[in-house]
Amino acid sequence: MGGYVGLFVAALAAATVFPAQSEAVLVGLILSGDYSVLALTVVASVGNVLGAVVNWFLGRGLERLKDKRWFPIRPDKLVHAQRWYQRYGKWSLLASWVPLVGDAITVVAGVMKEPLPVFILLVGIAKTARYGILAAVTTGLI
Repeated sequence: MGGYVGLFVAALAAATVFPAQSEAVLVGLILSGDYSVLALTVVASVGNVLGAVVNWFLGRGLERLKDKRWFPIRPDKLVHAQRWYQRYGKWSLLASWVPLVGDAITVVAGVMKEPLPVFILLVGIAKTARYGILAAVTTGLI
């Protein structure tokens, strides 16, 4: 049970703006042979999607804070990100699995008020596919 909880926490943290690594945890647990590969993939995916939802909520709150002196994102960078998202739209969420870039996309999706159900669907597809492929490679299925 502890392995599943640890993986969930690692996957959730890895999807937020905090630096964390979940792939190594997943691979290690698969290689241990003590856990269901399917269950590990589901746990990692759910944790990672929930972490992305945290980013979405952070993005929703960014607009209110952008005029504060301590705000960490320059106004021109925020405008650039918003224009980028307007250009590529919700489909860019399929790249949410990409390290660093994916986190930014999920935050900007919140800023742009992407509907949460659409967000969860597209991010869920992307992140589940990544963990599924990683699990398949680790077990030798592909």
